Amino acid sequence: MAKPASKARTAYVCSECGADYAKWQGQCEACGAWNTLSEIALETAAQAKSPASRRSGWAGKVDAPKVTPLAQVQTDEQARASTGIGEFDRVLGGGLAEGAVVLVGGDPGIGKSTLLLQALAQMAPALPGLYVTGEESLAQVAGRAQRLGLPLEGLQALAETCVERILEHAVKARPRLLIADSIQTLWTETLTAAPGSVSQVREAAARLVRYAKETGTAVFLVGHVTKEGGIAGPRVLEHMVDAVLYFEGDSGSRFRVLRAFKNRFGAVNELGVFAMSDRGLREVSNPSAIFLSGSGGPQPGSCVMVTREGTRPLLVEVQALVDASPLSNPRRVVVGLEGNRLAMLLAVLHRHGGVMVGDQDVFVNVVGGIRVQETAADLPVLLAVLSSLRDRPLPEKTVAFGEVGLSGEIRPVPNGEERLKEAATHGFRRAIVPKANAPKSGGYKGMEVIGVERLSQALEQA
Repeated sequence: MAKPASKARTAYVCSECGADYAKWQGQCEACGAWNTLSEIALETAAQAKSPASRRSGWAGKVDAPKVTPLAQVQTDEQARASTGIGEFDRVLGGGLAEGAVVLVGGDPGIGKSTLLLQALAQMAPALPGLYVTGEESLAQVAGRAQRLGLPLEGLQALAETCVERILEHAVKARPRLLIADSIQTLWTETLTAAPGSVSQVREAAARLVRYAKETGTAVFLVGHVTKEGGIAGPRVLEHMVDAVLYFEGDSGSRFRVLRAFKNRFGAVNELGVFAMSDRGLREVSNPSAIFLSGSGGPQPGSCVMVTREGTRPLLVEVQALVDASPLSNPRRVVVGLEGNRLAMLLAVLHRHGGVMVGDQDVFVNVVGGIRVQETAADLPVLLAVLSSLRDRPLPEKTVAFGEVGLSGEIRPVPNGEERLKEAATHGFRRAIVPKANAPKSGGYKGMEVIGVERLSQALEQA
């Protein structure tokens, strides 16, 4: 008598946090989101042994895990392969590691596919690759490569969305670099859900991650983004990969910023700057120059600061506009900084600096579309606000950085010497910095460094 087939088991997974439940319910108890549970089919033991689940045939023998003292674990530096694009290597942590899985996200048309196709062409002579497209035809991919002036010899592409088919071709081609564009278009035969659903995205990514770790193949996954700016699909997708990179940039600007939000092989918040041209993305070797104002002289409401992104110091211009408000509640508009912190800084400016802007509209902007997330911008923001309020520019070639405390003290920030070195390299002759960050000699390579301890002292020097 034939043994009855085992019934497929199902579960309901939250697309926001990845929590799973045995039955459907309206609200996720883990994160509180509503209507985010979707059904997935769990793989049974019979399905795991079926030909469909073993079709790719790449899973080799895996040694049984055992407990190992950390003192006996080899910690040799992992070999890196250069992508041929310096800014891309910087964000990756010095190059592409063997078996790394990198998720690249960004708005449509910002340059994700262009950058990866350029990197694939640069690495083709030393690292054979395979470009898998689920959104475009092979003619479109070849046409883009020709427009970018990339050599087509050595470039291999595949138009496929089934993960099992992709892995079958990968076993035959044996690439050392695999690009999947995009992960939301891929699907697996073991699930009945539609492509792009939570279960399909998670299972497709899991199979590619397992393939990368067992074969040592580096994998790039291109991810769609939602209207809120996050990567579409389950949040667990970002936990599964080794690195998460985001492309940032205004649609009207030709400059693009590639930022690392997660990286197991390098520094987090590392920044790479590119410029979009008719030949694709071109790396910007001196990004400080594009973030500075192109005006002929100092302007009221402008202050240059030295921020630090990952391992790189950057010169950024902070602009402020202070104007009398016709509203009972004056507006506070911030672009590139945290809005709540601006309200706190204006209160400190009033209490400890004697400058009242409670009846004024205050607009603050970071030039170049970059977002500053560190507290070193506190002092430059207040100096720019004061400069706009008094309608008097700061002295020419002046730079500033420092954290402002609630009691009016100027606190030091990390890597002060590197920030001063970057400012001196670009010709700045005067710096207002926390006293703890100032060199003991009082100067730095032809630049006068003024160390201050209180906000009132900084306002006097400005």
